[in-house]
Amino acid sequence: MQLANYIGGRFQPALSGATLDDIEPATGERVAVVPASRAEDVDAAVRAARDAATGAWGAASTAERADLCDAIADAIAADLDRFADLESRDTGKPLRVAKTVDIPRAIENFRFFAGAVRHSATEMHEMADAINYTLRRPLGVVGLITPWNLPLYLLSWKVAPALATGNAVVAKPSEITPLTAHALAETIDRLGAPKGAFNLVHGYGHEVGAAMTAHPGIDGISFTGGTATGKHVGASAGATFKKVSLELGGKNATLVFEDADLDRVLPDIARASFLNQGQICLCGSRILVHRSIHDRVVEGLAAIAKGYRIGDPRDPDTTFGSLTSHAHREKVEGYLALAVQEGGTIVTGGRRPQVPPALANGAFLEPTVITGLGIACRTATEEIFGPVATVHPFDTDAEAVAMANGVQYGLAASVWTRDLARAHRVAAALETGMVWVNCWLKRDLRVPFGGVKASGVGREGGKYSLGFYTNDKNVCIQL
Repeated sequence: MQLANYIGGRFQPALSGATLDDIEPATGERVAVVPASRAEDVDAAVRAARDAATGAWGAASTAERADLCDAIADAIAADLDRFADLESRDTGKPLRVAKTVDIPRAIENFRFFAGAVRHSATEMHEMADAINYTLRRPLGVVGLITPWNLPLYLLSWKVAPALATGNAVVAKPSEITPLTAHALAETIDRLGAPKGAFNLVHGYGHEVGAAMTAHPGIDGISFTGGTATGKHVGASAGATFKKVSLELGGKNATLVFEDADLDRVLPDIARASFLNQGQICLCGSRILVHRSIHDRVVEGLAAIAKGYRIGDPRDPDTTFGSLTSHAHREKVEGYLALAVQEGGTIVTGGRRPQVPPALANGAFLEPTVITGLGIACRTATEEIFGPVATVHPFDTDAEAVAMANGVQYGLAASVWTRDLARAHRVAAALETGMVWVNCWLKRDLRVPFGGVKASGVGREGGKYSLGFYTNDKNVCIQL
């Protein structure tokens, strides 16, 4: 496949003509040639977006913007199989996951925000001799930078509210997983959206992403990715007073108390550890377990991990695919070696699995359960972002909370107990932006999504996204 940038309603190569290869992680084969764009391509996209924001797209009504989002949702739904196949090829995740999680959620994102802007309301404040009312206006041009683990899922999570609130978009997907972003641009183009309302620029983060965060013509940046990169994004965007939303890393704790119904919850705890090969910022990679049930949890997790079917992501029987790149597998393997150095025991996994010859060059790695690590060691505190779960015993509720809070991150946590009072007490004490009780990744798109500490700045979802992509203007009328 030959991909292109989408700027001002036209598909075009990078102005320099430079390209990069998109590698299918399950086979190691090249699947696409992608523009390696630079600052001049970003500048062209920003100019196209500004023209749209001050022209036809800026003049569109709320109903017209919502209708476009609904039309995008319908078009993706009608083409679900192709989108899912592209996502599976690009990321290495099982096709069944792309078909049942990633692409349906992208469709839902567009539909949700279409409804959200149709039904949103602003406030009026009455005074004795005046009234105040609030107008909500789009920022103008927004830059959206998204990661490689859930490509269309997270791109749509930003594009949908940005378009629905009337902004013009300059989007940069990960250079590792560009296929569904390109397919989204093709979809928007076929629908006849105003030229420049949506622009797509492919390329490396240090070239395209850096140019976006520094560009004076971009009014807001929404970034999802690693904490280290997020620091640079925030600093660069702050220099030009951009509005910034940063959804960053996590080292999320799964707290399993002695009264948890293990027969029921262990599959969910394993899912929280290993879904998408552990490549989700919300995965529970630190499993904190009451000492009385520690061994049972370890044995149960190991049995589930051994039962995953590793293989061709497009085989409907595959339940565990490859990691999204060979470089990332090497990073994860580096942490596995570190875990052993730090005194950990690999109970199961930790190796490259045996796969058919056609997949011999794939980035496969077995799901891994590790015990015996100190709670403050690097393996237990740094974000690995792979199929690695470390298990640690605790004796008291207070100790469990202290262990959960003892990292720089604060994105999410899950609490597993049948004691409702304990659930409320522990959830309130955890230093995270989100807590699930007796469940994981159950999402209502109206609720705030985001973290504290090194896990980010700001919130997404529902009114929080609508608030980020707009500026509120107060109008005071003397009676």
